[in-house]
Parts: sequence; C-alpha cells; structure tokens
Amino acid sequence: MVEWIIADGLTGYDDAVAFMEARVAAIHAGNADELIWLVEHPPLYTAGTSAKDTDLLDARFPVHATGRGGQYTYHGPGQRVAYVMLDLNKRGRDVRAFVQKLENWVIAALAEFGVTGEIREGRVGVWVARPEKAPLFDGSMREDKIAAIGVKLRKWVSFHGIAVNVEPDLAHYGGIVPCGISAHGVTSLVDLGLPVTMSDLDVALQDSFGRVFG
Repeated sequence: MVEWIIADGLTGYDDAVAFMEARVAAIHAGNADELIWLVEHPPLYTAGTSAKDTDLLDARFPVHATGRGGQYTYHGPGQRVAYVMLDLNKRGRDVRAFVQKLENWVIAALAEFGVTGEIREGRVGVWVARPEKAPLFDGSMREDKIAAIGVKLRKWVSFHGIAVNVEPDLAHYGGIVPCGISAHGVTSLVDLGLPVTMSDLDVALQDSFGRVFG
C-alpha cells in the first residue's frame, strides 16, 4: 500500500528532509507504508551531489546542500514537489529502471493536459519542445525543462523525487544554472498557456502513478 499525503501551505526544506529521513527509516524497518508526499516549498535552491559552485549565480534565496543526485535546482510556490518514498527491496533493486519510471510518471501526468514531455540523453529531467521560440545558435530547436528529477536511496528505500512546474515565478531560476544546463530554458504548465491548477496536477499524478508503478 502506498500512502498519499498533500501538505498544506509551504513546507520548510529542512523540515521536509527530517520528515523523509524518519519515514525512510520506518519503511525499511517495516513500521510504515510507502509514501508519496506532495509539497510546496518557499523559494530556495538545492545543490545536489554533482553541483558546481560556478552554477550558483546569485544566492538570492537560501541554498540547501542535499544528498540527492543532480546539480542545482529551484523550488518555490507554484511548483509541485513529489517526494517519493518507495521500497525498492520489494520493487526491484534497479536504480536506472526506477529513475526511468519516475520520468515516465511525469510524462504520463503531463500527457493528461496534452503536453508532450520528453527525455534527452545527457540532460536530466523532463523537457518540452518549443518550436515557436527562436532556435539555438547551432540551429537546433529550443527545449525548456518542465520537471526536475533527483533521488537518493538508503538501504534501497528512495527519497527526494520529482518537481513539476505548474506556475512558479520562472525568473527565480535566474539565480542558478538549472541542472548545469545553460543552453535551454525552463517552463511551466501555465507558461505553456494551460490553465492548470496544483490540484489538477495532483489528480493527474495520482491517476498516472498506478499505471507506471503498478
């Protein structure tokens, strides 16, 4: 059984990490169910295990070092963060397959709004083609990131997870090089012209989770 919790208001990042640490330990001990925890954070940056100091351009918000994979990313109001605490001891100890399922989960949820999310080799996260925007200097199509993915495993129980942009202030990404990628931009469901609410996305995530993870 996978429990779902939707947090009210804005959840502090340190509080979120402390909660996840405790829940992951309880799941591994067999004392708690797996959990998908949906939150919003106040504006902040997180630095993954591969973050480069040069990618922090303007520390206008608090910066939190975190043990998840990846580089710098932004969290803030209007972005749905789904913290995924699943027991891979029971789901197959395959990190690559697990990350692919997270990607497919995001893509399936976006598809419910008519958005085609895509994966790109060498670029973490989920991307949306933007043919209406000016091409890059090499003539290739502009693509914007709509969702970030970064996970950590402890005793094969996962935590951290995904972040999908519904309607955050995209200017806040200007303080970092998101995930170390400067050639492309970031977008959101509302930026794409879709009147999607956080609740709409929550329903799509719940509907698509079972199809992807079983």
